Amino acid sequence: MSLDTVREEQAMRQVTDRLVETFTDAYSADRVHTVVGDVHSRFDGFPIRDFVPIFVERMVRRELGPEAAGTNIEVEPQGSAPEIADATSDARPSTTRDTLNSGGRHYSEIFRSSNVKELLDRNKKVVSAVLAAAVVVVGAVVVITTGGDDPASPTAAGGIPSAPAAPAATSRSSSGTAASPAAAARTPSSLVTVRGVIGSEKQAFFEDPEVVKVFAANGLKVEVDPAGSRQIATSVDLGRYDFAFPSSAPAADRIQREKKVSAKYTPFSSPMAVATFKPIAKLLARAGVVKEMGAGKKGRAVQGFDFARYLELVARGVRWDQLEGHSAYPVRKNVLVSTTDPRTSNSAAMYLAVASYVANGHSIVQGGDAERNVLPALSRLFLGQGYTDNTSEGPFEEYLSVGMGPTPLVWIYEAQFVEAAARGRVKPGMVLMYPSPTVLSRHTLVPFTPGGDRVGRLLSTDPDLQRLAAEHGFRSGDPSRFAKVAAAHKVPVPANLIDVVDTPSYDTLEHLLAKIAKSYKA
Repeated sequence: MSLDTVREEQAMRQVTDRLVETFTDAYSADRVHTVVGDVHSRFDGFPIRDFVPIFVERMVRRELGPEAAGTNIEVEPQGSAPEIADATSDARPSTTRDTLNSGGRHYSEIFRSSNVKELLDRNKKVVSAVLAAAVVVVGAVVVITTGGDDPASPTAAGGIPSAPAAPAATSRSSSGTAASPAAAARTPSSLVTVRGVIGSEKQAFFEDPEVVKVFAANGLKVEVDPAGSRQIATSVDLGRYDFAFPSSAPAADRIQREKKVSAKYTPFSSPMAVATFKPIAKLLARAGVVKEMGAGKKGRAVQGFDFARYLELVARGVRWDQLEGHSAYPVRKNVLVSTTDPRTSNSAAMYLAVASYVANGHSIVQGGDAERNVLPALSRLFLGQGYTDNTSEGPFEEYLSVGMGPTPLVWIYEAQFVEAAARGRVKPGMVLMYPSPTVLSRHTLVPFTPGGDRVGRLLSTDPDLQRLAAEHGFRSGDPSRFAKVAAAHKVPVPANLIDVVDTPSYDTLEHLLAKIAKSYKA
């Protein structure tokens, strides 16, 4: 896609947003979008495109409401070029008027014609000359929102052009932010619906009424479907959505390659963790698996989970009733962390990433030989669990509601535990532990449409959405937000994560997961 095409699409999005806002009382947003698309298509085949959005807006205003047609089109002059207030104004130098009148017609006649399409078809050369003259004489561009030097914009990297900037979110929130007149004046019919498929651990965030309000204040109604992040990357029909929001960078990379999209946003992240109970933590401490990492906020101890020592127990097939002091949990089953299904879920893939690193001598797995060497140890971690859920919500919900009987150790996102604490669902005796090493799950949004791009940009830059993400347990650009939430709900968390490793490449993870999947069928 050429830069000129990108600019025109950006301008057309802003034109459409203005028109939807203007005619919100008279027409539905779908009706306005349809008319804009029809009028825009009438300019197909014209080689000079710079002022097409201006002409489209003028024509749509005349078609939908003559009383609005006199509204000026906002144009930004460049350098010392003359200023234009009205796209059909004759207030131009006489030499310009002569040029625009080539072929015996002034271009304003195009907008007065009762049969615009027929006139355009007969006068393509004339209109092209009009557009060319406008570019040369005026030297102006329609005011559009581009990525420019904005570091959050994906456009500079060749991604989806960012959608026009929406009004800042100022709806009333728990922090006391007042609603702006523009936001208050919005009606549900004026909202643009944007659909996304997301990792299930973010569903509560998107369903939060405060999050819904912030998006609405920015003109969006965001609808989401939850799925396992690996499902999103491999089997979900992404053609139905405006964006995909898996829970890891490798899954997002796969989606970008498949959809040929270079744009992406990473508005927040969450390290992987292990949820357990005090009696289990004491058992594992005696076995050398659980160790204190130091004090968190207000002196509460942060518990660490030694992954190498844990793999030793798994390799030996150690059962819970064989551990010293096992009377607190005298169960004849192997010591294993409960995970999701590695064939569908990102959290299980993150578990595999940590385990493969440790099993490979504390080195990232690369190449066929390394994959074959670590596969036996990795397979034991999954095959011994029996049934596994497709999404991370399943095992964590069982942990919260049933207790340590079926799930003494659960592999989770840190955000899940912090959010549950904020909701009052973490009971006394529940413990959050940090694997050493761990991996950081980078929640990465891949936009497919301008609407999806707007969601990614808002999540990354809007202060209310960033604050709400922290309230749901996610770590965002400002660490202090998350730290305050964790401290307020008495969850001991490390201020800084040090022992964090990178995940293997997407292809390596896929090779390992495919081989483990075969083991399930064996």
